[in-house]
Amino acid sequence: MSETDTPRRPGPWDIQPAEPAAPAPAEPARVAEPPLDKGQSPLWAIISTLLLGGMLYWFTGSLVMVIAVLFGLFVHEYGHVLAMNRLGMGPARIYIIPFLGGLAKGQRMPASEWHGVLVSLAGPAFGLLAAIPFLALFLWDGDRGWLQGVLAVGLLNLVNLAPAPPLDGSKALGPVLARIHPMVEKAALLLIGALVVVWGFSNGSLLFAGFLTIALIGHLRRGAWRPEGRQLTWGEAGKSTGLFVLTAIACAGVLLLGIMPGAGSLENALAGGLRFFEFGR
Repeated sequence: MSETDTPRRPGPWDIQPAEPAAPAPAEPARVAEPPLDKGQSPLWAIISTLLLGGMLYWFTGSLVMVIAVLFGLFVHEYGHVLAMNRLGMGPARIYIIPFLGGLAKGQRMPASEWHGVLVSLAGPAFGLLAAIPFLALFLWDGDRGWLQGVLAVGLLNLVNLAPAPPLDGSKALGPVLARIHPMVEKAALLLIGALVVVWGFSNGSLLFAGFLTIALIGHLRRGAWRPEGRQLTWGEAGKSTGLFVLTAIACAGVLLLGIMPGAGSLENALAGGLRFFEFGR
């Protein structure tokens, strides 16, 4: 018998032909992250601080008030920075705005409105720590001049809690009002903002009032008021309101602490504190 080249069907013990390899899954396209904000240049930060300090001294004539406001401003903004970094928005940077104040800026938006509320209240709450050195100096030598620093820190953080765009109060209470209805937020913040602007012009705070006027116009021209991210739940809205009230009470307490020793009584201190917020003062 001779073997032939006739092809035959492979048997069960024959080596099976290898199956073609499946193609490797394609890697998902990577979204390029925006470059990190390097922050304000040191030279411009120094110039901005000097311009702000010079303006404060021009209006107050008090070196203690100037130091207190500048130190309180840095501590206030650093409170925002700590919260931003803790909640995944960092690394945050501080900017000093000539003649106006400061700004803390994160690298990304908050993941939820609840995180935004915590960031907005962290500034005024942490900023009250700036009053400690001035209170300690008063307790050490009894000079009431140091209480001007305590008063300035309390007033700085309390004014920032005004629910007027773009102050911290609007970012803390805005989401709560929007939880009721978006129009409630817009109507309330614009009304309060307009009152704060009138208050600023009537008391001679022209730069502050002008800054708020520009901010209000910008908010009116903006289409969407709510940033991207999960909205507040009703439980978070209640906690946001409670934290706002507690922070406002703490700021008012520091303000009164700066007035009390010279006022003689709590009633006189309250009257003196309210005079800071009178129209046409």
